[in-house]
Amino acid sequence: MPEVRTVLFDLDGTLVDTAPDLGHCLNELRRRRGLPDLAEADYRPQASHGTQGLLRLGFGLAEGDPAFAALRREFLDIYEACLTANSPIFPGMGEVLEELEDRGLHWGVVTNKPVRYTEPLLAHLGLLARAACVVCGDTLAFNKPHPAPMLHACALADSAPERCLYVGDAERDIIAARAAGMPALVALYGYLGPEDRPAEWGAIGQIESPDGLLDWIDTRRTQV
Repeated sequence: MPEVRTVLFDLDGTLVDTAPDLGHCLNELRRRRGLPDLAEADYRPQASHGTQGLLRLGFGLAEGDPAFAALRREFLDIYEACLTANSPIFPGMGEVLEELEDRGLHWGVVTNKPVRYTEPLLAHLGLLARAACVVCGDTLAFNKPHPAPMLHACALADSAPERCLYVGDAERDIIAARAAGMPALVALYGYLGPEDRPAEWGAIGQIESPDGLLDWIDTRRTQV
């Protein structure tokens, strides 16, 4: 494996802990309908799966259900109003990004989250201008697990796929990276549920915390 030049991150559950705000929105929808709040332990594993996962959890609705579209619009309106209320970067991630920059490495974001929410959130956190690339769920006609967003990010960062490293907390992240010819790590600190089997996803490694990324890069460098 060539030395890493660019590190690409998933957003929700990998770079930024958006579960508190997403869970707040889901519970607000439930309150409006006379339903009790769900505990964080319930909604946190679904936060990486967007509105589909959250509305399935909160209301038992799939995307094809007649009530899904209207409920999704209401959810997103609530979310836009509280997008940055309580969504910090994960502990230690700030230091990791600074270290990557100090080493002269690029970093960027590839997410299925629409640009309408991604860019304001990253700007609020002071990350948007620092990223070498930001590819959102509606940047292209395809999103993860399709490899097109990964390859687009490589082009924007001027890095070949084999010299990029993707970090994500969902199986679709690893599928997309592998299809693009890009090595990938599973962020075990993210939004994994008890049904997830990250060891079976085909990633080249797993990290327990953000600083594990630097340890992994250092270990690979000594092996090259």
